[in-house]
Amino acid sequence: MPIELKMPALSPTMEEGTLAKWLVKEGDTVKSGDLLAEIETDKATMEFEAVDEGVISQILVAEGSEGVKVGAVIALIQGEDEKAPAKAAPKAAPAPAPRVEEPPRAAPVGAAESAAKTSPTPAASKDRVKASPLAKRLASAQGIDLAQVSGSGPGGRVVKADLDGATGGTTAVAALASGPAPIAQATHAAAPVVNMDNDIPHELIKLSNMRKTIARRLTESMQQSPHIYLTVDIQLDALLKLRGQLNTSLEPRGVKLSVNDLLIKALAVALVEVPDCNVSFAGDTLVRYKRSDISVAVAIPGGLITPIIKGADSKSVATIATEAKDLAQRAKDGKLQPNEYQGGTASISNMGMFGIKQFTAVINPPQAMIMAVGSGEKRPFIVNDALSTATIMTATGSFDHRAIDGAVGAQLMQAFKRLVENPLGMLA
Repeated sequence: MPIELKMPALSPTMEEGTLAKWLVKEGDTVKSGDLLAEIETDKATMEFEAVDEGVISQILVAEGSEGVKVGAVIALIQGEDEKAPAKAAPKAAPAPAPRVEEPPRAAPVGAAESAAKTSPTPAASKDRVKASPLAKRLASAQGIDLAQVSGSGPGGRVVKADLDGATGGTTAVAALASGPAPIAQATHAAAPVVNMDNDIPHELIKLSNMRKTIARRLTESMQQSPHIYLTVDIQLDALLKLRGQLNTSLEPRGVKLSVNDLLIKALAVALVEVPDCNVSFAGDTLVRYKRSDISVAVAIPGGLITPIIKGADSKSVATIATEAKDLAQRAKDGKLQPNEYQGGTASISNMGMFGIKQFTAVINPPQAMIMAVGSGEKRPFIVNDALSTATIMTATGSFDHRAIDGAVGAQLMQAFKRLVENPLGMLA
């Protein structure tokens, strides 16, 4: 029998991906370790290696196909001792299950849905429509006639993305993706419908897997995590002076510290000092972490990714700077491994380089806090009971109020401010 080559799970949370590019073609001989394809997940493009040896006898999923489910057969490998299989005849479809009449329900009136209600499509006819199992379930749940939906999958196959524009499609996808949800959240699950009946010049841009994931996770964060925001003004002059001295001493090693590198260290040490903020909310339990793994927000083409500085509380600032630079570059190149951006105990997002004075950030679940850092600027400031000017930075912490009380969050902000204003303390 031919060996089935299945869509791999390239991360613990991956459910589907895009088969970006085939690196082999039918008839090619492959052995264990050979690169077969490039798979695009929601965060990176990764190479898929062969485990078995043989000849690629048939490619079942064309490159560029989106929404390919983990475990789906994407190609067949013919073993070296096997004969080339003849083209397989289509498998006979199983007998359709008896149709169960559903009670009438209210739904938006649309041309396709009205036709489906007045002239139901026979079950046998639906089986002849090329559609993924998930698309069939969604269509059945929402009363969508698959015969009226244009398929964008391989060979015109209808996939779940094709149902987003059909009546009820978005709601069904959201419901299956998130599972049962409280009624209060269900009203926010569907994306708003944009009225395109106007003469404004525009273009439609298809969402990437990354943008879809960002939209889903941030929506879930704002809906499920009650955010509380705490803001402090921090004097940066001492840290800027220390940074200059350290960069001078590190120059022979080719290391240059940024302000953000020192802020990562300060947040990591502050979390050790206030361990009740280094936590995650997990239903009826609270996970308290023993080290500070800081996720650093990095803007990349098409979205945002958060590579992790692991154990930042115990690392030197030179090591943090080197790792941060490497991770940021590989993030922009789409070369991060899942373990390099999944996890983390807290996050930091710095928009100071854009001149942003202050902002609030959305918590990155399952973490319970994120530090939003603005730009340092000269401001009038009271120094030693006298009005003077100083370089001031505004930082705002977003906390998951289910896990972190306001007073505990205030302790972390206080510790962070003290460490930045007296930076030698975090280097000791």
